[in-house]
Amino acid sequence: MISVLILTRNEQRDLPACLSSVSWSDDIHVFDSHSTDNTVEIAKAAGTHIHTRTFDDYATHRNAALTTLPFKHQWVFILDADERPTPELSREMQQLALAAPDQTAAFRVRRRDFLFDTWLKHAQISPFYIRLVRPERARYTRAINEVLEIDGPVAELSYPLDHYPFSKGIARWVEKHNLYSTMEAELIVRNQGLQNPSFITALRDPDFHTRRLHQKAIFYRLPGRPLIKWLYMVLFRGAILDGAPGLTYATLQAFYEYLIVLKTKELRSGGA
Repeated sequence: MISVLILTRNEQRDLPACLSSVSWSDDIHVFDSHSTDNTVEIAKAAGTHIHTRTFDDYATHRNAALTTLPFKHQWVFILDADERPTPELSREMQQLALAAPDQTAAFRVRRRDFLFDTWLKHAQISPFYIRLVRPERARYTRAINEVLEIDGPVAELSYPLDHYPFSKGIARWVEKHNLYSTMEAELIVRNQGLQNPSFITALRDPDFHTRRLHQKAIFYRLPGRPLIKWLYMVLFRGAILDGAPGLTYATLQAFYEYLIVLKTKELRSGGA
């Protein structure tokens, strides 16, 4: 009923639990970027289909998976190795995949991010993601923090997808976001982001991802972004209500934003 797509790169720690969470599927594809640990061996032992491609950027890489892999089913559940569908979500997806009308192109799910075993209910900025798709009607844009564009109506799933972004430790999160910040800065300097964002669209568009795209483009034009982001997360979003994990996450996100600011200045000044 549903094929599963998991993108990997050195995911030996997270992949076993991820595969276990989708063991109900008879068509699991692991799309690997030349892992140097035991990721491929773990995937083989689980009986998955394994494909290898050199990573270039997130949108191109994900589009390659959606357009080239021989999925058995018309619906594909897109998953990262540090994510787990709850049993309730798994059952709901299987039921809806059978009953969905032809015009429905995708389903959106609420993702729950965790830090120190605490759900970042208030601190999490972007809790909604499109993950169950008809692959021929889905396309990624933007090289980093990619956006999934869908050709057709998007329906909602009721149950959550759990995400453990700190499963490999704080150091790994910082390493990953150091790379992300470099890619974000390069996009900004090359003017490859949205060029004419609209305040009205950012506030009132009915589609969450369209609002986020315009909000991000407007945000990148503001001075003092790291402080603004921290205050927004702590006071407006209510990260303080998540306790120490919420404040920690807000501080890490502000640090990430500061890296983007510094690297953008460096690139524009002709530095590294």
